[in-house]
Amino acid sequence: MKYSNAYNVLPKDIVKAIQEYVDGEYLYIPRKEEEQKKWGEQSGSRDTLKRRNEQIYLKYIKGAGILDLAQGYFLSDKSIRRIIGQQKKIMLEINTE
Repeated sequence: MKYSNAYNVLPKDIVKAIQEYVDGEYLYIPRKEEEQKKWGEQSGSRDTLKRRNEQIYLKYIKGAGILDLAQGYFLSDKSIRRIIGQQKKIMLEINTE
């Protein structure tokens, strides 16, 4: 996120009105609700984690142990169990459609 000088993007009367509330402070202006992105969409993290979780589930189905998966992916066994549970639920939803 970059900062913009308000005088470069807003009319002077709006800047003056804003200064009545936040004089010389940084002000975050959020995106319009319809323009907001979900976590990880812009950076690709969401897709990366989705692929990783699918790989974990496939390895589990093929016989990999939970502790081996936890060690291989540097996660706790609790996290692996959670991922497997989520993936089972996703697969069940796909198969019942």
